[in-house]
Amino acid sequence: MSTSPEPVPRADRPHMPGYGTLPPDQGAGLLPWSWAQERIAAARNLWVATLWPDGRPHLSAVWGTWSGGGVLFSCGPESRKARNLAADPRASVSTEDAGDPVVVEGLARELTDGAELAAAVAALNRKYPGSYQVPAGRPSGFWSVRPARAYGLRHDDFAGSPTRWTF
Repeated sequence: MSTSPEPVPRADRPHMPGYGTLPPDQGAGLLPWSWAQERIAAARNLWVATLWPDGRPHLSAVWGTWSGGGVLFSCGPESRKARNLAADPRASVSTEDAGDPVVVEGLARELTDGAELAAAVAALNRKYPGSYQVPAGRPSGFWSVRPARAYGLRHDDFAGSPTRWTF
């Protein structure tokens, strides 16, 4: 979606008091960022959290994927999540798998450039064949959340795998 390069995050162990997590050199160790990207790309559904104008959280399921350095999804241009993002771009996106989750926190940006929209439609149609068309009007309803932070862990190594990526 963007011509800027893919983000290269710094990985470390998140502070999780009371959960018995191990130092980064124990357990399976820190997860590679590619692990997180693969899970986002493979997830059938994603959860997107936005903020109502009064600050209440709003959570909804979407179809989406990893593309162009961010989490890409679409929604109705007049939907609650689109209106929330237009007013406040802060968003969190999570995979649906609570066993091996990936959570991305960042700022959402609506795609408006014709080439970006064509690339977004192509990326989503690769995952959900024939589901998307390039929108004719504005707002487009296509959004990308570029990560500021992300978190992931593997259920099979709960104490040793928790990883935080900072961009």
